[in-house]
Parts: sequence; structure tokens; C-alpha cells
Amino acid sequence: MAARADQIKQWGAELGFQAVGITDVELSAVAGRLAGWLGMGWHGEMDYMARHGALRARPADLVPGTVRVISCRMAYLQDVPGSVAQELQDPSRAYIARYARGRDYHKVMRGRLQKLCDRIEAEAGPFGYRAFADSAPVMEVELATRAGIGWRGKHTLLLDREGAWFFLGEIYCDLNIETDAPVADHCGTCRKCIDVCPTQAITAPYQLDARRCISYLTIEHRSAIPADLRPLIGNRVYGCDDCQLVCPWNGFAKISPETDFQLRNGLDRASLIELFGWSAEAFDRKMQGSPIRRIGYERWLRNLAVGLGNAPTSSEVVDALQERKNHPSPLVREHVRWALERHGLAA
Repeated sequence: MAARADQIKQWGAELGFQAVGITDVELSAVAGRLAGWLGMGWHGEMDYMARHGALRARPADLVPGTVRVISCRMAYLQDVPGSVAQELQDPSRAYIARYARGRDYHKVMRGRLQKLCDRIEAEAGPFGYRAFADSAPVMEVELATRAGIGWRGKHTLLLDREGAWFFLGEIYCDLNIETDAPVADHCGTCRKCIDVCPTQAITAPYQLDARRCISYLTIEHRSAIPADLRPLIGNRVYGCDDCQLVCPWNGFAKISPETDFQLRNGLDRASLIELFGWSAEAFDRKMQGSPIRRIGYERWLRNLAVGLGNAPTSSEVVDALQERKNHPSPLVREHVRWALERHGLAA
């Protein structure tokens, strides 16, 4: 059992995973916590969270025969934190979360997890498995924590001594292999991630109200962004990295060797006006293969309108908004109207 587990970790390292850990499927102890979070409605419009809530704590129900979960971690950092902080300080620029600047991680992770499964099968013979990369009702952070490849930070993300700029993926399998022990929590008394959150979405250590989270609001939320939260979003048009940027452990993060995660389309220097001017065809073309494409053009414009509403008033900003004030989408029109009002103009 131990030898096979060590082999799997070695194969994972050869395939580009920075860490691989193994855990069992006993998650009943956290089922109540998940139910409580859902009961408070903190999942917002993420209906799938409630629809499959209980299943997340029962891996063997999701994939019958599962006795172990192989949890894998892949780094995506491509630049130094200081450069990203500068983007947030320039209100004319559009801030895109780091993870979304390259190729869609779902595709990269799924492909690499499949290669690991193929390697296991080639060496150990056929086995039952299913691989997931943020694509099923899976308690990713909980499983990764139990598999010993990190600890849960106070912002609820997985943390490691080399930071948290990484993706997680899981292999549910029927291999009876040795499991790993969790690692200690190294957050101590630090609460920088809680204090920096622009919308105070981290209500307490390890507790997140997704309805206030900028990543949720700009990606998962499908309807109008609550008006009281719009000024707090600033120029963040797809995701938010604030809790990551202030985390002391992220100061030890290393640049990822994965070329798939390298910057595309100049998203580290694009202005709000430039992106707001993209046509639907340009959005589809430029965002091909990007995780950003999944929010669709309408929400893309919604988010950018909020960013322009928070930008310093200028004739260029006002002209860009005026161009969209009669957009066919009521969602876009509402946010454009709000943005124009922020600049002292009636839509």
C-alpha cells in the first residue's frame, strides 16, 4: 500500500503536480458544516451547491466503489505579486484574476489527471476511477486538507508554505492505498485576508459569505450586482485576488513552469475602455480557450460597466458608457445607467 502510494506521488510530480496526497472518503464530520453554510443562503445563486450539497460529503455515492481520493495540486503563478498590485492601483485598468489569464485550467487539469490515471493503470492494472477538476460536487479544499497537501486558510482557500496560487484536482478511485496525514495550520493569529476583503465577504476566520465575494459577483452571479456592492468592486472585472495578495505565505510562491497558464490577450495591461469596446464576436474569439468565456458577453459587459462607473470621470469613460446605454440587454443597460449616474449624468 505504502509503496504504491509513493509511486503515484512520484508519477504525479513527473506530470507537473507540485503535490499529491491521498485520503479516505469519510467526510461525515463536515457534512453538518456544509449544510449550515447552505442553510444560511451564503451560496447565493449557485443553485448547484444546494442541489448536490449532501453528495459532496459522500464521495462513494458520487462514484460508487470509491475508497480513496488522490488530491493533486498544480501551480499557476506567472508573475510577481507586485506587478498585480499595481494593476489594482490604476482605476483605468481592468483587473482580471490571475488564474484566468491563461488557458482554461479545467482542460489543463483534467488532461493531466487523466495522464496520471493512465500511468497508474499501465503500472498497476485496470482500476475504477473518475477524475475531477472543479467539475462535480466535490469538497476540494476539505479533501486536499485531509490528504495533507495544504491547510485551509482563514479565507477558506487551501494554503501551503509556498502560497496558494494553485489549482486542485481529484481522482476518486477504488485503490486501497495508504493515506496521508493532514498538515498543521500555519495561519496563526494573522487575519490580513479578512481585513483586506473589499466587501467583507470573509465574515470570520474560515467563513465566507459568497454573496458578498467579488469573485462570486463577477463570475457566478447571473443577475444584477447589488448596487451597494458595486462601488466596492473597483476595477475588478473578473474575480478578485486581494486575499491572496496580502497573504504572507504567498511571498514564498514560485513561478509555475506550465506554459498553458501564461498570459494571453494582454490581460495584465488592458484598460476598461478597451475591453468594454469589444464586440460579441471579438469576445468569443479572444476568449476562446479561456475560463473567462464561460460568463458570456452580457456579464462581461455588466462587470466592465461597474468598473467604468468606479473609474475617474473623463470624456473617454463617459463616451464609452454612452455607446452602450441602449444595449439590447436590460442587465447591461441597468449597469451602464448606474455607471453614468456615478459620473453625474442621467442615462
